[in-house]
Amino acid sequence: MCNGPVTAWAYFYIELFNAKIHKMKQIFLALLLIMGTVAVTAKDKEVKTNDTENTATLVLSGTVSDENSGEALVGVEVKIEGTDLKAYTDFDGNFSFENVKPGECKLVANYISYQKSTETLHVTPKAKEVKILLQTSK
Repeated sequence: MCNGPVTAWAYFYIELFNAKIHKMKQIFLALLLIMGTVAVTAKDKEVKTNDTENTATLVLSGTVSDENSGEALVGVEVKIEGTDLKAYTDFDGNFSFENVKPGECKLVANYISYQKSTETLHVTPKAKEVKILLQTSK
């Protein structure tokens, strides 16, 4: 007879425990669903933002040469003022920048033994190339 009341209490606690486990599972699944929805929404916004940024940019290119001789200058630092964009000329004096937004920008060319040059450009899909002539320092 001792087993009767103990077993009843044991079953009661087991059922109570199972109910709590079931409720915890429901809460866990609800949280998982919410987190998954937030992650997908954030990824969607990121992709849309990148698409609009990529379509609104251009490639700006040009050459740098000596004003007197017309010779291409190798290793000239060319920067777009106000941004982190920087390039160096190759063996033919060419440089290029990707992801340049259309509009006005200032190109700064700097080279040893030459005067620093600042060129103001209005970058458009038709006008995206520039020729920079550097003067030797005096």
